[in-house]
Parts: sequence; C-alpha cells; structure tokens
Amino acid sequence: MKHFTAVQLLTRCYSGIHLSCLVRLCTLSLALLFCCPPTRAAEPAPPQVMLANVFRGNIPLADYWVSEKFDGMRGYWDGEKLLTRSGEHIEAPAWFTTGWPNIPLDGELWIGHGQFSRTVSTVRKKIPDDAQWRMLHFMIFDLPAHPGGYTERNAALQSVITQIGQPWVHHVEQIKVADQVALKVMLKRVVKQGGEGLMLHRGTSLYRAIRSDDLLKLKPYEDAEAKVVAYLPGKGKYANTLGALEVESADGLRFRLGTGLSDEDRLHPPQLGSWVTYRYNGLNEKTGIPRFARFIRIRDEMAWSEQEVRP
Repeated sequence: MKHFTAVQLLTRCYSGIHLSCLVRLCTLSLALLFCCPPTRAAEPAPPQVMLANVFRGNIPLADYWVSEKFDGMRGYWDGEKLLTRSGEHIEAPAWFTTGWPNIPLDGELWIGHGQFSRTVSTVRKKIPDDAQWRMLHFMIFDLPAHPGGYTERNAALQSVITQIGQPWVHHVEQIKVADQVALKVMLKRVVKQGGEGLMLHRGTSLYRAIRSDDLLKLKPYEDAEAKVVAYLPGKGKYANTLGALEVESADGLRFRLGTGLSDEDRLHPPQLGSWVTYRYNGLNEKTGIPRFARFIRIRDEMAWSEQEVRP
C-alpha cells in the first residue's frame, strides 16, 4: 500500500483525484481538534494555611494567645516568593523580600488602620510602585514549617524576624488575657483604634491547613461573603450610578447591598461574578436573609484581573 504525506494528500484531493482522501483528511483534522484541545496554563496552587473559626464564649482562654486582627491582605512567603491566600504571585519590589529566609512565613500585608483598599491596590499591581510599597508592613504571626505547637513557633518567630532585621517586617505581638472581661476590654481598645478585632491561637496547636478551633477570630460584628450577580440602578443623588449590588450567598439566598458603597464603588462597582464581604446584624428569622447588610469590600482572595488595578 502506498503512503502519502499530508501535502500529497491535499494536492491529489484538490486536483480532483481521490475524493475519499479529502473526506478522510477532514475527519482526521476534526478528530485531532476535539481530542487534543489547546493546553491551558496551570492554575496557581494556593498555600496551605490555617483558617479560623468564629470565637465562642465558652473556650478556656488560658489555652490561647491573643493578638490584634489586622485589616490587611493575607501574605504567605513560601521561602522563595510572596503569595496571596489564593496562590497568586505578589509582584513585590526585590528590596522588600531581600534577605528573607527560605522557610515559609504567614502574615498580613498591612498599611494601617482603615487602609485596606490602599493595601489591595498596592499589592495587586503587576508593576510594583516603590513609593506605595514603602508604606507596607508585613505583619508575621506564624511559622508554618515549624514542627512545634504555637507557643514554640511564636518564640522561634521572634528570632527569625530579628535575623531579617527590616523595619517593614514585624512580629505580631501575642499576649495572654486573664478572663472574658479582659478579652472584651482588649477588643474594645483595638476596635476603637480602628482594628478589625482579635485573633486567638491555641498554644499547643500544630500548624494544620484546616479550619478549626486552633485559630479563632473575634469581631464586634458578623460578616460573610456573597457573589455579585446584578447591578441595581441608583435614584436621586445616585442617579446614573450604581444604587445597590444584588448578591447571592453560598446558600443561594439573594439580597441587596446598598449601604457601605463609596462614590468610587458606585462608579466602578465590583465585577459581576466577583465575591464581596459584607457586615450584618443577625439573620431574618423567616427568610434567613442577613439583617442590615452593609458592603465592606471586595474579597481579597478573589481572582485577580489581568489588568492593573487603578491606584
């Protein structure tokens, strides 16, 4: 049996000879197209981090270390590069991470109280702005690869940060509180200063990438996430801009977020399909919908846009 190359087959088919060859060649091309789709870039693997449960009042406080919960963006140094919680590579200036150890560090990228949007804008830029990064701090609270309990990890962390010796790298202070009254006093002080709340680390806990009571968060309000599904037009002073976001919770409940949106948010709202964090005061007993829901921000671990974020 004589064999032909693809070029020869095409030549013979187009010249009017062997029409069956053209059919066979087209069939083969279609098979290759559907069986061998173009390869896609691998999705970034998120770092394996500890996740917090919500604080409940019946835990033994003597077992826990307490620190401020910073209103920043989770940053994870894997020993080579800085990552977000979702695994995206953070384009930090080279000087920011120069001299960092080749061991994982878990912390929060933070500018200051009430500066979350500014932090996100700085961190998400594909081309880092040196002047903006000069205002950022890396607030480190854990050593993921250390084999000991949190008390041992926290002690070792102080030595690591001392060795780094950079003024923008900080060890998050951990303290013990005597009782529930002292905890509430600390929470009130932190919130008054503009903080988000408190974090509690169980002293004996190992670093495990799960959500458990080994790590707890305590805030003076409840918050959750929902997906943006529609834009609702504004009225009156908000005419020709966004009036409210229609969002859907993980449970499939739909409701509106109109309070808490800035003028910038109304002109440039979160993208449809993105996730946002909202604050609320309990749930409606009949509908289950959050009461007095208020927009806080775009969720910081949502997928990044290919375009540079506006300053």
